[in-house]
Amino acid sequence: MTPKLGVYVHWPYCARLCPYCDFNVYKNREINAARWLAALTRDLSYWAGRTPPRKLTSLYFGGGTPSLAPLAVLEGAIAACASLWGFDDNAEITIEANPTDAEQSLFRAFAAAGVNRLSLGVQSFDDAALKFLGRDHDGAAARRAVETALSVFDRATFDLIYALPGETAKSWRERLREALTLGAPHLSLYQLTIEQGTAFEKAVARGLWTPPDEDAGADLYDVAQEETARAGLPAYEISNHAAQGGESRHNLLYWTQQDYIGVGPGAHGRLTESGARLATETPLSPDAYLETAESSGCGANLIEPLTEDAILTERLSMGLRLASGLALSASDIAALAPRIDAMAEEGLLVRRGAHIAATPDGRRLLNAVLARILA
Repeated sequence: MTPKLGVYVHWPYCARLCPYCDFNVYKNREINAARWLAALTRDLSYWAGRTPPRKLTSLYFGGGTPSLAPLAVLEGAIAACASLWGFDDNAEITIEANPTDAEQSLFRAFAAAGVNRLSLGVQSFDDAALKFLGRDHDGAAARRAVETALSVFDRATFDLIYALPGETAKSWRERLREALTLGAPHLSLYQLTIEQGTAFEKAVARGLWTPPDEDAGADLYDVAQEETARAGLPAYEISNHAAQGGESRHNLLYWTQQDYIGVGPGAHGRLTESGARLATETPLSPDAYLETAESSGCGANLIEPLTEDAILTERLSMGLRLASGLALSASDIAALAPRIDAMAEEGLLVRRGAHIAATPDGRRLLNAVLARILA
């Protein structure tokens, strides 16, 4: 069966750099829109030439803050994808945005350009939490942004970060219940993690504050499962919750090992070609990416086949994130069945033939589960 195909466009610039973020992002600067569009279009054209005729399931503008990109770049990239591949009837075109008043003013322009799903980086509706997280909006702006997004787009989602210092199950439950009243059909709930090289890592190392421990984090995770399920947005993936039919079609490409092309600085891709599973990467530096795309016609500086072990690791690490789990090949399930069945006895996994899924407890401890399966 031919895999589904999506495109990810990475826009690397932000108005400010958040202290918890370890993505490939840079402080906003003067942008040459024509140069960026030409490079992205050239990169997309290269990949269209390497993919068999099939329409796109999704196009996702991530970052960074792609809503700050010149509108001409967004419109041009959408038009290029439409010309090079075309879109499925139910294709999802998503852009990430922040809840600032300036960005809210652009929502209708995004919709007019062809965007049909908005992903808002809300993170919190609490002013003190937003200040701690280094965000440049307040709670009132976040509420306005969600309400505006839902009035413009049938499909909209927003992110929240939990497990902030001092956060309790009670305070998180109240915060989440308030967020759920806004009526978005999809939510992404991320536990604060201290990533290497971030400002938060330095602050924790200096003893300026302490994140909740693992047990406290697990309690907050359980609250998230309870409250979203009660509101009709159960978890379909470890951090993602949706009403039926509201799941992220683009992210499901990642989690179900479909094909996706990555363009823009630091973008990754996966492509099935002549029976091989190819991994692609582009240069991290915006200037290096532009120069690579301009000089070679392709923005990638790495295109290589994954080994069978790497493919299996990726299938398990992505597929077990989903509540629905994944199906393994007959040979893989035969080799792994003793370990899988042992964890099924412990209530961490469920196996039906070659199909396996993590239980709620298993998803909470997924890193440990994966380490045991792949040992």
